[in-house]
Amino acid sequence: MNTFQKVAGAVNKVVVAAMKAPGVDKVAGGSMLMLTYTGRKSGKTFSLPVSYKQRGDELLIGVALPDKKNWWRNFSGEGGPVTVTLHGAERTGHAVSRRNDRGQVSVKVTLDAQIA
Repeated sequence: MNTFQKVAGAVNKVVVAAMKAPGVDKVAGGSMLMLTYTGRKSGKTFSLPVSYKQRGDELLIGVALPDKKNWWRNFSGEGGPVTVTLHGAERTGHAVSRRNDRGQVSVKVTLDAQIA
């Protein structure tokens, strides 16, 4: 684990705790969510706060400094299942990452239909 990953992990712990505080969802709820997934190699469950944009049942997550991060690689190729905490509710979906010709990485999450 490099220094960047250690610092990001520490910052993420603070952000995760802050996101659980009452009222924070109203401030950050329109741009931040909690993404939970199972590592494809380790089998461990990970949760991290990410910034997103939403269009209907699709979420787009931009990955800043993708070459210094590994989490998005879990969704390469066919992608994989995720759970997101969005506006205080948990939703399941399927995430797929892609790198464009400029090296930018994004993760597209297609949310599963909600059961009424």
